[in-house]
Amino acid sequence: MQVYSGSLGWREALTGPVSGECGFVRFLQGSARSAVTPGGIGSVNLYFRLFLLQLRVRLRPTTGGRRPSLWDEVRTPFRVTLTDLDPLRHVNNGKYLSMLDLGRLDLMLRSGFWGAIAERGWYPVVSAQTITYKRSLTLGQRFELVTRVLGVDDRAVYLEQTFSRRGAVVARAVVQGRFLRKAGGTVPPSELLEAAGATDRDLSVPEWVHEWAGATRISSSAG
Repeated sequence: MQVYSGSLGWREALTGPVSGECGFVRFLQGSARSAVTPGGIGSVNLYFRLFLLQLRVRLRPTTGGRRPSLWDEVRTPFRVTLTDLDPLRHVNNGKYLSMLDLGRLDLMLRSGFWGAIAERGWYPVVSAQTITYKRSLTLGQRFELVTRVLGVDDRAVYLEQTFSRRGAVVARAVVQGRFLRKAGGTVPPSELLEAAGATDRDLSVPEWVHEWAGATRISSSAG
């Protein structure tokens, strides 16, 4: 579940309060110079979406009258902007991957899991992901990203993330994520489950997900 794990500024900013002087705003100000580089406008759009996501979670922390757990489904709304489009005037395939990050972050923020891992000095990374596209999205269209945990095994956490518009699937991704310690090393699943809280859900990883993970794994001998 990578949320640009190489950018500590994002993780630090999101643990602070929402205010005019919050860490996230300072991070945006510090990133302003990079916005004039090729692709910089798209980066600002991503930062702005991240800011809106954080603000929306703070203002409306509950879903259906209760705060979701990490094991619940979370729906993150979006709208296509100019900076999402490629020369064919539909959403660039790479933009979907950036929005997947925001969907996972939405789930972790709403469930309180983000705060739990920040306290422990953990951070999420993506170890594998596959996305399949079915329909296009064009300028101005509203859509949502549905994020849910498929299961947990002794290696990783697996998620399914689905882009949909008016009930029709636009694209779907399967993501394998791990949690690392800032001090070094991988967080074992037992500690993740303890931090996330108990659930009645069966967190056994579906067989097809295990097959997918095995097929996409890069062996240690590959260099």
